[in-house]
Amino acid sequence: MLQEGDLAPDVTLQTADGATVPLSTMLKRTLVLYFYPKDDTTGCTREAIDFSEKLAAFELEDAAILGVSKNSPKEHAKFTAKHGLTVPLATDADGSVCEAFGTWIEKSMYGRKYMGIDRATFLIAADGRIARVWRKVSVPGHVDEVLEAARALKSAARA
Repeated sequence: MLQEGDLAPDVTLQTADGATVPLSTMLKRTLVLYFYPKDDTTGCTREAIDFSEKLAAFELEDAAILGVSKNSPKEHAKFTAKHGLTVPLATDADGSVCEAFGTWIEKSMYGRKYMGIDRATFLIAADGRIARVWRKVSVPGHVDEVLEAARALKSAARA
């Protein structure tokens, strides 16, 4: 399981336009990489809207944001348009990115066990090291906590 201080795996992500991009090419600045179970569900929608509303504040901290789920680029486009999202979303169709970050886990609902994405966020510094990890994320207040951590990371880098 990845922890703070570990190097982020150099996985390849599929962007909303269908292009594939290695994570390492996104690490020219701080990256907030958040994993969520499914487009257009209550918690996932709230989280994406919250990140979208704070995108400018993250950019002031020289931090990019990328949301990851197993939804297709077409589903992401529909989700983005429906809710006016401004955060970019990536597709992990084969689950390799979730596996690499340890977010593909066994879940249980009403006694039924199944595999799914654990809502988790990774704050990755420009050097590729994981600065903070949030697992089993509770959506209310989460984006503000991540923003504060991004600010602290930027301040520490300047010191």
